[in-house]
Amino acid sequence: SVVNFDAGAETPAAGMFTAIGIGLAAIFFTPYLAYLPKATLAATIIVAVLSLVDLSILKKTWDYGYSDFIAVASTLFVTLVAGVESGVACGVFASLALHLYKTSKPHMAVVGEVPGTEHYRNINRHAVITHDEILSLRIDESLYFANASFIEDRIYALLEDYPHTRHVVLMCTAVNEVDLSALEALEAINERLGERDIALHLSELKGPVMDVLCKTHFLKQLTGKVWLSQHLAVTGIVEEMNQQKADNTENWDI
Repeated sequence: SVVNFDAGAETPAAGMFTAIGIGLAAIFFTPYLAYLPKATLAATIIVAVLSLVDLSILKKTWDYGYSDFIAVASTLFVTLVAGVESGVACGVFASLALHLYKTSKPHMAVVGEVPGTEHYRNINRHAVITHDEILSLRIDESLYFANASFIEDRIYALLEDYPHTRHVVLMCTAVNEVDLSALEALEAINERLGERDIALHLSELKGPVMDVLCKTHFLKQLTGKVWLSQHLAVTGIVEEMNQQKADNTENWDI
């Protein structure tokens, strides 16, 4: 394949002619090739595959991300030491392990409203509008067994930083799946927040995720609501809080 590529082959016919040539060489020229030293054959192979060696990938992956560098470097090392099959297997397992590690600690951002829009962005990256009694939290990963406990602990930690919170809104834009372990974590969060008189809301749930949750009792037990968008969630909650304050004021006046 490498020789064909270097020779400028562009069509499948090149592979057919190559196969015919290899077949003829194996049948008629093998006795003559037997006298070639192994060093000569090795040099032929090395020259043929030399163009496949690209060590610059190590620098590229190092600059781009440590996880990619680890996967590439481990694959290269095991291939040189134990062979191609072991190297490929190592690369696959390393990629899976790194994926589990990264998704077990997903990025979670407290978000606020970008002035003049209905968009919500990270409060650490943008000048946004927030409300003391509303904690808007965006989860940038699907919810499954590997990150369920991390998300639960993260929410509780954020509540310590925002003590005036009365509503927690989970913005689920990037959530493509919720497995059973994550569902149990959400149920525990909902129950624990309810004990602290904090309502749990969900926003921007995708259809397949909503279909799965509708098969459970979680939505019926949810202390808050499921909102179509984050903007509707925040504005709706603010209106409810203002209405409650107005009602309390009227009752006080009476």
